[in-house]
Amino acid sequence: QVQLVESGGGLVQAGGSLRLSCAASGRIFSINAMGWYRQAPGKQRELVARITHGGRTNYADSVKGRFTISSDNAKNTVYLQMNSLKPEDTYVYYCNVDVKTEWRGPNYDYWGQGTQVTVSS
Repeated sequence: QVQLVESGGGLVQAGGSLRLSCAASGRIFSINAMGWYRQAPGKQRELVARITHGGRTNYADSVKGRFTISSDNAKNTVYLQMNSLKPEDTYVYYCNVDVKTEWRGPNYDYWGQGTQVTVSS
């Protein structure tokens, strides 16, 4: 099993910044990619940003230029630096990891418990 521990959510005024962190632990042979998704009540979960083990990144158009994803492979940790936050960035943010738990094994997806980000106008 793989456990994800998220931190860094909270309440911030529009224009402010927050940094989310997510640390993965447990039975991890290798991590293919880590990412952040967000979801509003009754809506589908959507990709915010994703980073591969090699450092390739992709972002949702709505956050490009404002959010930056990074990772520390030695610590199995992914970060999301969110700047110039807007009220429409108010969501529950979920960490996701794509891992192998054994050599030549299948890939598995794991999710964090979610952290609330609220941006006031």
